[in-house]
Amino acid sequence: MNLSQLTATDIIAHLRARDFSATEVTRACLETIERLDPAIHAWVHVVPETALKQADAADRKLASGQAGKLCGVPIGIKDIFNTADMPTQMGSPIWKDFTPGNDARVVHYLRMADAVLLGKTVTAEFAVHAPGPTRNPHNLEHTPGTSSSGSAASTAAYMVPLALGTQTAGSIIRPASYCGVYGFKPSFGLVPRTGMLKTTDSLDTVGVFARSVEDLTLLFDVIRVRGADYPISHAHLNDPARQTKGHRPWRIGLLQGPKWKYAEGYAQLAFQEFGRSLANVPEIEIEAVALPESFQNAHEIHATIYDRALAYYFKEEFVAHTLVSSIMYEIVQRGNRLTLDQYKAALNAQNLLARQLDQVFVDRFDVIVDLSTGGEALKGLDSIDRLDNCLIWSLCGVSTINLPVFTGPNRLPFGAQIFARRYNDYLLLDFARHLYAHGVIGNGTNPVPSHLLEG
Repeated sequence: MNLSQLTATDIIAHLRARDFSATEVTRACLETIERLDPAIHAWVHVVPETALKQADAADRKLASGQAGKLCGVPIGIKDIFNTADMPTQMGSPIWKDFTPGNDARVVHYLRMADAVLLGKTVTAEFAVHAPGPTRNPHNLEHTPGTSSSGSAASTAAYMVPLALGTQTAGSIIRPASYCGVYGFKPSFGLVPRTGMLKTTDSLDTVGVFARSVEDLTLLFDVIRVRGADYPISHAHLNDPARQTKGHRPWRIGLLQGPKWKYAEGYAQLAFQEFGRSLANVPEIEIEAVALPESFQNAHEIHATIYDRALAYYFKEEFVAHTLVSSIMYEIVQRGNRLTLDQYKAALNAQNLLARQLDQVFVDRFDVIVDLSTGGEALKGLDSIDRLDNCLIWSLCGVSTINLPVFTGPNRLPFGAQIFARRYNDYLLLDFARHLYAHGVIGNGTNPVPSHLLEG
């Protein structure tokens, strides 16, 4: 049994049964990193001694019967989250070796759950667009996607069963699609952002990468907000009418979204066939869905919010000329040309789109299915992604999951994404489990080629 290739859910079951130790699991992941990461470059900081000390502490917790929910499970942390005992460099040499001295709220939650924080994964510069050194584990000449590239690639290459990422446009769903793993962007506001890099106030969302649907649920349960201090999310997440479908069939919409024309022909055909296959799954009713015409403007609305916010948060670096990539300078320059009134108008338009999408769900659908990306990963680490619909669902704040279900002409993975009404996160996860139960999706889908794993 290769322990590094187990899902987090399986690791927990085996640890509780005392089949092996957390130390053995951690060593297996560290050995995989040592063997594969010189080629993949998914990690920016790993200290084996620190990870093994955490694993030893987890073993003692397991022996005492006081283990937390993630006790002994290795996890990768995108390098934009503060970590008290590791550098937080945010993909920028400006912050090389900076250690903040505290933990982000989600990192604190992981420690409280007794997870083993294996290290920090590569991010794009300030989690924006300039790519890091990470390569796609399926083909090292192809992009893994930005900006959560290290988290997606490390999960796909069996270096770690779980990893944290973030999404402001498509930075969870897109790398999950290209690397062939599950990526889950929860509803906006459900995971705390305290102690992490902020780029865009109304868009930044913390999410997770995994190789199984159960693992998505497992990690989400640990890092999400809960309790009466969060009255809106608490009410919705604990409302059976919102989180369960009852005894009726699933009502599923099949969407060819605003950027459908940019998808490769093979991706369009694969998606259409996927829709036909869903129609044959028990307890599913499926029909085509069309969005209001206003969604054609979503990318322009997103760009206004994104550029203006980045110009605000990086104005000092821009003036001092300490940014590294030309991409960041271009974004800040665009943002500086936008007025406050234009920014406010874009925020109002964002809220309008969110309300319109919510009404689409209320009127007819539990879940809508869309392409995650317009095809498989492109060749070249600096390749420019095809336009897709990912940022629309970020703009509307809804929960969305990449399903690793397709393979392109170069035998590289890409995905379909499912998304649900904002705050209906458990409903969406339950639908993914329904697909798993009927063999539509599986664990370890689109595994990394064996010749890479065998070294």
